[in-house]
Amino acid sequence: MGSTRLPGKVMKTLVDKSVLEHVIERVKQAELIDEIIIATTELERDSILVEEAKRIGVKIYRGDEKDVLSRYYGAATEYNIDSIVRITSDCPLIDPKVLDEIVSFFYSGNYDIVSNAGKDSSTRTFPRGLDTEVFSYAALQNAHLKANVTYQREHVTPYIYENSQSINYYRQEKNYSDYRWTLDTEDDFKAISKIYDYLYKGSHDFYLEEIIELYKEHPELRDINNHIEQKKY
Repeated sequence: MGSTRLPGKVMKTLVDKSVLEHVIERVKQAELIDEIIIATTELERDSILVEEAKRIGVKIYRGDEKDVLSRYYGAATEYNIDSIVRITSDCPLIDPKVLDEIVSFFYSGNYDIVSNAGKDSSTRTFPRGLDTEVFSYAALQNAHLKANVTYQREHVTPYIYENSQSINYYRQEKNYSDYRWTLDTEDDFKAISKIYDYLYKGSHDFYLEEIIELYKEHPELRDINNHIEQKKY
């Protein structure tokens, strides 16, 4: 709830539900994800997220606000998770088909981490807002025990990227990396709201390709938030 650019963003109402509920509904469609855990902070302002998670019926873990790495490790340990799929709650267009692709690919090899959201644009082909990381509990535990720099603990996976030899940046044939479907600012919310106005009719039956087609029909959608620069750590 303490987002600096758009406070309370995951509880904003998008059509008829919270952003968080839409994210959860889309993730639930992924066939290869067994559990959904909201890993939030111990701060009072985030208690609303706990109540929302309980209402929707997903698990909850509360941990340190700044040390997100320890929060992830605590959640994975408490719920005995062997592989972690990291999704941020500000992605109400997250694609369950893409999630299944990436999880399946992770299990097809001996990887510490597979991601479709590399730091550098040369490793990214998916729109921002479909970002997914899959990593092993062993890699998470090692990072938790050894990471000692602030940004490595605030952002969960930097230590893994910096110290693993078993990384895959998952790409697709078509490059859609210049599309922005994440929720960081009011203009992002306007763009996502427009997408929902066009495609959401009470059920989540629109995914990557359908949204791309919508942008072809309505190229003005790009102009709403194309100027937003992603925050860097």
